[in-house]
Amino acid sequence: MNKGYRGSKSPWILFLLLLAGGLAGSALTGTLAQTLPVLATTGNIGMQPATLDLQFMQLTFGFTMNLGPLTVLGIILGYLVYRRV
Repeated sequence: MNKGYRGSKSPWILFLLLLAGGLAGSALTGTLAQTLPVLATTGNIGMQPATLDLQFMQLTFGFTMNLGPLTVLGIILGYLVYRRV
């Protein structure tokens, strides 16, 4: 199979690289925030949890992210690695 064919990339690989980049950026923020407090600033995006009660089952939906500068940088680097693979 042609390695240069872009359609063969799995979205799961992208997800894992973005997750790894975000986790690495957050870990780096935790380490460097004591030295550089500006790195500790974060913005919250997402949807607060909402519950759907169907009498026999409850479903809870929600998603929030705390994004700091190094977390965003890690996600961007994860995407760039995905483009190179």
